[in-house]
Amino acid sequence: MNNVLSDRINNLSTSQTLAMAALARELKSQGKDIISLSLGEPDFNTPDFIKEAAKKAIDENYSTYSPVDGYIELKEAICRKFKRDNNLDYKPANIVVSTGAKQSIANAVLSCINPGDEVIIPAPYWVSYIEIVKVAEGIPVIVHAGIETDFKITAKQFEDAITPKTKMMIFSSPCNPTGSLYSKEELRQLADVLVKNPSVVVIADEIYEHINFVGKHQSLAQFPEIFDQVITVNGVSKAWAMTGWRLGYIGASKLIADACNKVQGQFTSATCSIAQRASIAAMKADPAVLQDMIKAFKSRRDLVLGMLKEMPGVKANTPEGAFYIFPDISYFIGKQYKDTTITSAHDLCLYLLSEAMVALVSGESFGANNCIRISYAASEDTLVKAMTRVKEALAKLV
Repeated sequence: MNNVLSDRINNLSTSQTLAMAALARELKSQGKDIISLSLGEPDFNTPDFIKEAAKKAIDENYSTYSPVDGYIELKEAICRKFKRDNNLDYKPANIVVSTGAKQSIANAVLSCINPGDEVIIPAPYWVSYIEIVKVAEGIPVIVHAGIETDFKITAKQFEDAITPKTKMMIFSSPCNPTGSLYSKEELRQLADVLVKNPSVVVIADEIYEHINFVGKHQSLAQFPEIFDQVITVNGVSKAWAMTGWRLGYIGASKLIADACNKVQGQFTSATCSIAQRASIAAMKADPAVLQDMIKAFKSRRDLVLGMLKEMPGVKANTPEGAFYIFPDISYFIGKQYKDTTITSAHDLCLYLLSEAMVALVSGESFGANNCIRISYAASEDTLVKAMTRVKEALAKLV
């Protein structure tokens, strides 16, 4: 049985965010008072008007297969959303609805990447980008950005990383894990590089679009000269607190959309019919209804940042979106408490889980070895309790 598993699966890494969440749940089940700030999941409930749309769909017997790429009514609603929120002119033929934005990204990578093709991935990156590229037998090319640039790469870094083998770039804005936003001017500069490299496509992951503390979201696809080079990925999980509903979507050229539809038709077919009907209501809703949630996230961000500033050795920038802070903890590498020596960010996370009973995720999973990710998608009382524990635990390291 040693050879029963494929090289593909043996080379695939386990998601460290999910692994840390599972470990936290296991310790909780043993009666330990664990505070988990490891998962990227809003702690708000799905809005009632979306739940009512789902109930109505059940009563109206939307219980059979839908078209692989989604109900036409949903695709039309997504097109109107793209125009309203992003000034992007997609038609229903450009839209593919999938079982979460993660599947949307996987569909696009599998549709475009051949073995040996290079995929540029700015680091820090979301954990699954690398692994999805590996499944497609592409070659991830990591371009690093540090806290001094708010974890954003420059157009020059992007251009310098392009080779004759480059086929794609994948990035997110607002970013998971850093919360960083690319400005319109920064995206304009990336677009100028793409104009010179028309064979390169970009997956622009915009799943955190509405959780933005500084103003209007900016989409890479807004620049008409590169519109067909961009695959815009979004979904309902984050802004609409619908993580368990599993619905994502893309806007892309018809060539790529058709390819994604083809891939999906062989793997999963359409996503849940009830989730689709509920998501029509989300797409039609005015994003202004999200303001209370966004204000709550901003208040939590400021709270956690303020407490981090009181912790000697912790270096943090101010993220402009999403619900993560990504502090640099390199100061603690090499420090000790009792028999524990911190040799990596992963060690520090295990130490904080053991000593502070707070679950965080190591930056190594995101391509940033000296950082950790804090999700502040929790109540302010919980965050105060967690950060107080972290401060006390870090103070013990010498």
